[in-house]
Amino acid sequence: MDLTNRFLKYVSFTTTSDENKETTPSTLEQMVFANYLAEELKSVGLQDVELDKNGYLMATLPANTDSVLPTIGFIAHMDTSPDMSGENVKPKIIKNYDGNAILLNAEKNIVLSPEQFPELLQYKGQDLIVTDGTTLLGADDKAGIAEIVSAMDYLIKHPEIKHGKVRVAFTPDEEIGRGASLFDVEKFGAEWAYTIDGGEIGELEYENFNAASAKVTFHGRNVHPGYAKNKMINSMLVAQQFAAMLPQRETPEHTEGYEGFYHLIAMSGEVELSTLTYIIRDHDRNCFESRKTEMQRLVDKINTEFGNGTATIELKDQYYNMKEKIEPVMHVVDLAYKAMEMAEIEPKVKPIRGGTDGAQLSFKGLPCPNLFAGGHNFHGRYEFVPIQSMHKAKEVIINIIKLLQ
Repeated sequence: MDLTNRFLKYVSFTTTSDENKETTPSTLEQMVFANYLAEELKSVGLQDVELDKNGYLMATLPANTDSVLPTIGFIAHMDTSPDMSGENVKPKIIKNYDGNAILLNAEKNIVLSPEQFPELLQYKGQDLIVTDGTTLLGADDKAGIAEIVSAMDYLIKHPEIKHGKVRVAFTPDEEIGRGASLFDVEKFGAEWAYTIDGGEIGELEYENFNAASAKVTFHGRNVHPGYAKNKMINSMLVAQQFAAMLPQRETPEHTEGYEGFYHLIAMSGEVELSTLTYIIRDHDRNCFESRKTEMQRLVDKINTEFGNGTATIELKDQYYNMKEKIEPVMHVVDLAYKAMEMAEIEPKVKPIRGGTDGAQLSFKGLPCPNLFAGGHNFHGRYEFVPIQSMHKAKEVIINIIKLLQ
């Protein structure tokens, strides 16, 4: 099966993860896909194919040389984001893209246009896989899986390319922040690895956000509004006051590059009880800690004004910047950089404004930079992936392995 058809087969599986479920994987559909992948890995000739009860799939490309070479790994995730439906995906291939708007869905008048997404124009003349506008596509990260499997298939069919032992792994629940939670680094047995989970062609990332969640709860006092003076505390208004005290331009829509933010992701409320849920992000660890301290300071300020217990906060660290774990072994980044240059790709080294499994894995002892999978506009109806970018990602994986000879 060629790379394109392999990817099209993969996106036919529904693998949406569910943050409201405590099981791993969070959805049974992910295990269905994992079972399919396990059989495919066996069919292409990989060994030690093992799928555990939590949906972690690992396999081995055995060494075909007597040279002592490091064991390295390649990792991608099987789930798709719950931000949009991944059920009944209907991909379309736009051959020789001409630079004009693409009508994804005539009935619903859904259009993928370079006016809104100017990056489309980078791919004039190439072949794009798009959605029908009613679901996401799933290139995040089924493109990564297809690229890894296709690279392993190629190496098995070309034994003249000498290589050391290579491990591959496909994980569940990355999109809900749990992809590396039960990953057995010792069993994986690689000296380092790469997640193939980045965006556009050339992306090479070894820095990511430090991340935390914050749930702020506000307790009010409900009294008949006709007799409420100096008695009522409307928790919704207190929550509104708290939100207004945070820096108004330190939000995702006002930040870029290394700039951190507070992001209000959910809110609910009645007079007596309201909650605000935030995610906190910053590349700099000291700034990250300061952001958490500031949230606590504002909670204390609310309690000073309205009385102790009016506001409470639950802060939970989610992951940390893998930079501190990658910098001591920068040769793993240099290797990927050189592999991209071999493929005539200009490497785009930049920080991830998010996180990957690789961040948690790096802190578990498996240094794990992130490489491009080729897609754009993840998690929504305008997602697309150029076929040529997927082939280049496959080539980079093969080049990394070649460079270790």
